[in-house]
Amino acid sequence: MSKNINNPVGMGGGQRKKLSRAERQNNGPHRNLDRQGAADQKAELVRKMREKVAAAEGAGQPGDDTEQS
Repeated sequence: MSKNINNPVGMGGGQRKKLSRAERQNNGPHRNLDRQGAADQKAELVRKMREKVAAAEGAGQPGDDTEQS
């Protein structure tokens, strides 16, 4: 097996894929999918929190007569 990372001999043969700068820095397309998933999770969490706040405000909290200064 070749010890040189740029030499494809012994590593399945053929040409190595040209990596973009982002992929070389380990920020390839897989990371974009991870970031999209995280954004979806965050959007869902924000939606749930807003629904909770709307439900609490809708109830009116009648026993809460404290003054805020």
